[in-house]
Parts: sequence; C-alpha cells; structure tokens
Amino acid sequence: MGRKVTLASSSLNQWVLDFQGNFIRILHSIKIAKEKGARYRLGPELEICGYGCADHFFESDTILHSFQVLGKLLESPETSDIICDVGMPVIHKNVRYNCRVIFLNKKILLIRPKMVLANGGNYRELRWFTPWNKVRGVEDHFLPRTIQNITGQVTVPFGDAVLATKDTCLGTEICEELWSPNSLKFYISNNKNISNSLVMGSSDLCLVAIDVWLSFTKFEVTLGQRNAQIFYFILYDFSLGPACWLWDYLRRSNQNGFLLPLSGGVDSSSVACIVYSMCRQVCLAVDAGNQEVLCDARQIVNDDKYVPCDPKELCRRVLTTCYMASENSSQETRILARQLAEEIGSYHINLNIDGAVKSLIDIFSAVTGKIPRFRAYGGSSRENLARQNLQARIRMVIAYLFAQLSLWARDLPGGFLVLGSANVDESLRGYLTKYDCSSADINPIGGISKTDLKGFIHYAIDNFQLRSLTSILSAPPTAELEPLLDGQISQNDEDDMGMTYAQLSVYGKLRKVMKTGPYSMFCKLLLMWKTILSPRQVAEKVKYFFRMYSINRHKMTTLTPAYHAESYSPDDNRFDLRPFLYNTAWPWQFRCIDEQVTHLEGNCEVNALKEVD
Repeated sequence: MGRKVTLASSSLNQWVLDFQGNFIRILHSIKIAKEKGARYRLGPELEICGYGCADHFFESDTILHSFQVLGKLLESPETSDIICDVGMPVIHKNVRYNCRVIFLNKKILLIRPKMVLANGGNYRELRWFTPWNKVRGVEDHFLPRTIQNITGQVTVPFGDAVLATKDTCLGTEICEELWSPNSLKFYISNNKNISNSLVMGSSDLCLVAIDVWLSFTKFEVTLGQRNAQIFYFILYDFSLGPACWLWDYLRRSNQNGFLLPLSGGVDSSSVACIVYSMCRQVCLAVDAGNQEVLCDARQIVNDDKYVPCDPKELCRRVLTTCYMASENSSQETRILARQLAEEIGSYHINLNIDGAVKSLIDIFSAVTGKIPRFRAYGGSSRENLARQNLQARIRMVIAYLFAQLSLWARDLPGGFLVLGSANVDESLRGYLTKYDCSSADINPIGGISKTDLKGFIHYAIDNFQLRSLTSILSAPPTAELEPLLDGQISQNDEDDMGMTYAQLSVYGKLRKVMKTGPYSMFCKLLLMWKTILSPRQVAEKVKYFFRMYSINRHKMTTLTPAYHAESYSPDDNRFDLRPFLYNTAWPWQFRCIDEQVTHLEGNCEVNALKEVD
C-alpha cells in the first residue's frame, strides 16, 4: 500500500507588478500549507509577477524582480521542509518562457517551462513566451549570480521532467497543457484505463478538494490527499463574478466608492444590483471573520472603526446613483430609478440637465445663427442625432463632476469611480454615443449580453428581494433622448438599432466565435432562420448589421474597461483585434451575398413551375 501525501493548491489574488504584495501572499500561503501538514505547495501560474503583465513581460525589469522575489522565498524559513512550486517568467538562452520553479530547502530542483501556450480569446501567451518543444528534453540553466549565492548552484535542470523520489513521482502541468493529447499525466499515472473523454481523464487524475472561486479572500489554500482516483470539485456562483471584480478594483484603486448614472432601465439597474451584491458579499465576509475584507472596507469608507454588517447601509456609503432627467425623460423611469435606489440603499441624486443642454445649443446658435431641431419638430436626421448625442455627452461630464466632488459637497473625504452601463450587444452594434455615459472608469456589464443581464435581474429579484426590478424588467428598453409623445416614451432601442438584442447575440457569436465575415454569416443564417425568413430577408439583415458594425467600429477603440464574460465581446483594446476603419459598403462581400440570393430565388421559381406542371 502507498502512503498518503498531502498537497496544497494555493489560489492567490495576485496583482500585476505588485512584487511586494505578491511575495507576501505567496509566503503566507506557504505558511498555511505547512501548518496544515502539506508536503508540496503549488501556486498559480506566473504568481510572482502576476499573470496579466502583458507587454511588461518584454521588460528586463519584470524578469529581474521575479528572480529577486524568488531569492527572498528561497531564503525564508517558511519555505523549509516543503516542496514549493511557484510560477514566474524565466529567460533561458535568450528565450523567454512561462515557467514553474520547484525548490526545496534552498535548492532549486527543476525549472519547468510551459509547453502548450494559451493563445485564443483574451490569451496571447505566444506574443510574450515561446513554448518549450523538447519533449522529455532537459538542459542546464545558468542561474543569476544572486540566486547562485543563495543556493550554491551554478546550473539547474531546465525542461520537460518530473521529480522522482523513493516512493512516488511528481510532475506538473501548466493550465493549457491539461487539455493536450500529449498530457504529462498519461505518462506518469499508473492508471491504464484512461477515459476516452480528455476532460474526464483530466479530472480523474486530480486531487480531492473543494476550491471556492470568486472569493473576497486574497488567498485560498486548498488541501488534497492522493492515493486513489477521485475528483476535484469546484464551487462557482457565476453571479458573484462581477461583484468580486468590482470589489477588487475598488480596494486597489484607493477610491471611496462608485457613482452610477441610473436611468431606470435594465442595464444601469443591473450595475446597481451588482454593486449591491458586492456589498452583501463584503458583509458576509466580515461576519465570517475575514479581517482582510474588514481592513479594506474601513480604508474605502475612511473610518477605522467601521464594521459593515448591513448591505444597504454599506451601499449608501459606497454607491451614489444619479438620475439625470431631461425634457425627454418619462416620469416612469424617474420613479423606477428612485425605487431601486431606495431598495438597495444607495445615496440617490435627482437632477435636470436641460439648462446645460440649452446653454450649449445657445453657443452653437450664436455662432451659426441656426438652432438644430429634433425630428419630431421637423428637424433632419443629422439635427436629431446631434441633439440626442448632446444630451448623452453632457451626462458623462456631469457624472465625472459629481464623482469627483459629491463627497466633498457632503464634507466627506475622497472621490468615486464612475461606472459605465453599456452592454456587450449595444457595443457590438455601436448603439452608443462616443464619450457619453458608456464612457466611464470601469464597466461591470461591458462583456455581458442583454439576455444574460435579464437573467441576472431575475436572480436579483429572487435572491435580493428587489421588487422594483420586476417593473424595470417589463419596461421597454429606451434611451429617452427624443421628445415624448403625449407624455409617453416614443423611442425604443430595438427599433432604433434595426435589430433585436436576441439577433445581436447571434450576430456577435457568428462574427467572433465562429469567425464569419458577411458572406459566411449569411450562409449560416440561411439555415438557422430558414423557417422564419426568406433568403432576401436574411441577406438584408446581415448587410445591415455589417454596415452598422463597420460604421461604428471606431467606438470600440474607446470602450470602457469591462468585466470579461462574453465570448463575442467587441472590446478593441484587449479582446477583439480587428480594424476600426472599413469600406462600409462591403462591395465585394455584399455582391457575393446578392448573387447567392438571386441563385436561390431562381431555384425556388423553377421548383414552383415544376410543381405546377
């Protein structure tokens, strides 16, 4: 019989280039692992410098400081008598690798470079690292002199290897390698009956443990004991993702809360509920004795005696909501915004922007002698759009003004981050004004579809008992930028966009996930929509989408940084590397579509004649 070995897997909340903080969290996780009897401590990928360094990986400073931290870890008494497996970048023979450094008692046992790199979606590891391609190949790596002075080693093994002891064999895989058909586990496992499913096979060979994701804790150390084939379970409430993301950004930014332009619609209401969800999680963490969260909360509210115990009370301290009315705003949305603010406890402001709008129109009129009018009052499309955009942009300016000075006006210290509330579908279509309220400091729903936001609203109704959300959910989506008709809303988002949110989700997934251009999207939609639309109708919808997408693509270069949740996010800065200037007529592509429509319609006519004959 074999004997049990206790391993510790550490999930750390590391921060890019925060070498001091990252070092402290790594060391603390090793201490916890030892206290719980672990003989092997495994940390996250690139934990010393932080995974998201991006082009900072090109800088020699990043490598230098990573080795400095490694030296501190090697010297620490906390790392004695436990195998430590840490992640950091290493340059070997002038080539940069994503590595695991495995050490024990001031001796580096192995530097293991990553062999399969993640390079899709948000991941661009091939931009910064080279995959190690020498299967079972090991070379000598010359250590920096600072590390040589600590370990007494000049060279250490570098490459694809495992650690062999008298009674076991230890190997490590790095993220993407888990899904490789040449996975290391298939070579070192004694299990000869590996499942045909790669995912199940991977799970079979993992540790028994329960790991809590999306925690407010800065580090989680998960223990597992291995002497049998058992599964690794992950507890993951997806609804908490944006809330944890907001808390992490807030505590790291040294700001004191958020300001949210709250319109009474689904999008901004979803953002308000995410902040409220964040406040609930903070109170739960503090109630559970989490001193780190308590310390962060006190710093945010500038009160070293404060103990958050009521989510509504905390929400009032950290969230200011602002309804910015104009002559085009309805009484219904004003009421809905106020009711939601009361339910979640936010500090709520009502203001009117008509005076600011009139002042700017007066400036334009004084220079040009003309007054632009809404379409409802006889104006052209250009005038109508300009009047709408003016209101939207003024709201952005006012939001930043109140974010900076609303606490000052209440004789309180600090300032707020401005929250955006443009969803991923509207960004894809370009249905937003450049530098309006879609422009903010961060946007927790910028990578979330309208469909998923409605699902979250249902979740908030059931779990947070926010009854005003029921009316918000049933209200038609509207920007409220055009004049009311007999006191009622006359503008509808889906009418303005010329497509539904459900259709936008389909377009987004085909364009990004399925990698379709205009013609191939048309071909796929012919099959998807064959029972509801004719080929010509499908063609017109596809062409309209690509015209609007390409006309508005430039807006994607200025999107507010967002929580990434949707695979078809059009965020140009991090996720969607496409041009922002197109020939918006798409002459070649649209001609191919038209030719195919003519061909299909011709076949239909021939078939119809055959049936008559």
